[in-house]
Amino acid sequence: MVVKSSTKKRLVELGVPEEHAHKLADDANMDAIKQMSVDEVAKKIGIDSDGPELEKIMGIIREQGTRKRTRSRRITISQKALDDDDIPMGNDRFNVLNHQLVPHHELLAMDEEASALAPWGLEMADISGEGTRLAKELLPKILITDPAVQVLKEMTELENEELPAGWLTNRVVRVQRTSLSSGTTTAYRLIVEEN
Repeated sequence: MVVKSSTKKRLVELGVPEEHAHKLADDANMDAIKQMSVDEVAKKIGIDSDGPELEKIMGIIREQGTRKRTRSRRITISQKALDDDDIPMGNDRFNVLNHQLVPHHELLAMDEEASALAPWGLEMADISGEGTRLAKELLPKILITDPAVQVLKEMTELENEELPAGWLTNRVVRVQRTSLSSGTTTAYRLIVEEN
């Protein structure tokens, strides 16, 4: 018989006495323990099924059974950090663009986009046949949820509070990387809401 050390540790942390946690974790993980009946738990740890000690242990196990723990791949902010007092504002807030490993990002003005992208020949005939349009959809994409884009969004919204909802979608960002070997390289990215 093998005692699952992580299960034993978890039971002890929850308040189960160590000797009982050791017996419960013998060839059983937390999911298996949650599915045991009162008689099975009493038999496994060797105590009376009517005793207050078993009632306390079963209460701990039932409490774990009602909590639904899901693992998500999304990175979320804890509920505690969502309090207004806990979110840093102003100069105390971390700006990802100030980090040495993040290249310079700049949001192009709408009237600058055509001139900045002119060397790449992105002008295409419009479907209606009247003139040309800028084919920005051919640019590499950057998500609107990217931390650098979020900083650009916040900085622009501080300067102009009357921007319409969704103003950032389909805008172009200039990204300038500086390297000792290749000098400065410039890339352009189209801000999109999803891949």
